[in-house]
Amino acid sequence: MARAATTLDPFNAIAEPKRRLVLGALAAGGGELTVNALTNTLGWPQPQVSKHLAVLRQVNLVSVTRRGRERMYRVNGEPLRSIHYWTKAFEQFWEHQLGRIKDRAEAMANHVQSPSKHPKETTQ
Repeated sequence: MARAATTLDPFNAIAEPKRRLVLGALAAGGGELTVNALTNTLGWPQPQVSKHLAVLRQVNLVSVTRRGRERMYRVNGEPLRSIHYWTKAFEQFWEHQLGRIKDRAEAMANHVQSPSKHPKETTQ
């Protein structure tokens, strides 16, 4: 089965974990950074950062403006809205799962804290 092109839509573009890291770094950096700032933040080679930025630009998740000799890359939130709405439909499952994890952790903590029901064996 052939892989879907990453430049078709935002869903395909962010299927790549490194592109999600690029978007996260842009958001954490105030929403706008240069390639050099992203390279320093992510610790990746400049060509790798530029490659992922190009894909994100093609699906309009990132825009670029020129400031003097630098290009400033910025997150476009609007295309992310469709992803947000789609994932929101599954939120109930996350909350249910998180509730189950919490209940289990609390039960385990209570089991550890409560004294054992079996008397301790002593050696004489």
